[in-house]
Amino acid sequence: MVRKPTSKEPARKPNMREAILAAAEELFATNGFNAVSVRDIAQAAGANPGSVTYHFKTKDGLLLEIYQRHCGPMNLRRSELLEAAKRVRDLQDRLEAIVRAYVVPAFTSGSDLAGGGARFSRLRAVMSAEGNEVARRIIAQTFDDTSHAFIDAIHDSLPHIPRTDIVWRSHFLLGALYYSLVTPERVTRLARGETDGGDAATAIEQLVQATVASLQAPAVDQVEPVRKRAVSSPT
Repeated sequence: MVRKPTSKEPARKPNMREAILAAAEELFATNGFNAVSVRDIAQAAGANPGSVTYHFKTKDGLLLEIYQRHCGPMNLRRSELLEAAKRVRDLQDRLEAIVRAYVVPAFTSGSDLAGGGARFSRLRAVMSAEGNEVARRIIAQTFDDTSHAFIDAIHDSLPHIPRTDIVWRSHFLLGALYYSLVTPERVTRLARGETDGGDAATAIEQLVQATVASLQAPAVDQVEPVRKRAVSSPT
């Protein structure tokens, strides 16, 4: 357990700060934002509540710091890969490279802040599902610019598909990404052990290929009328 910092141990503060961040990330990922108190975080970190407020002011500030420390490097890496992908001449290869540029950084080891790892992806999924206004604001602030850049790049590769359709399909990718990182054991179970849901390389390839196929599907307004009637018919 990390000891409580004292005035005689100023060098311990950075370690305590990291302990608080790690404890908060784990608790938020497991229990959500609303259910976790500053006292819970302090106890898990081996600190006192005053240490949390000293370093982060509020619980909101702590959540923002968690997002920034993961997503700054993640977004930077995604942007670097996206710029390289946009230089690919073949449209099919370019589209695949764009999707891969989005997916790959999320599977980086959780110890490497240039990715995010499974724990942070679980936290993001929980925050999104919880619908907390603080989390919603932080998510928009952190991801919207990067998301627009990817959506625009995909649209440039598939100009015949309406941008709104691409938004929907990109949204589905995000959900698949969350679920793949948070519950890999379900893949292993349903595959009866014939594949490992925790195999990052396989997960990346499956996500990339499924997403590329989804993005290339006909636009919704191009679906055959008989199929659209069948979907809309009451049961």
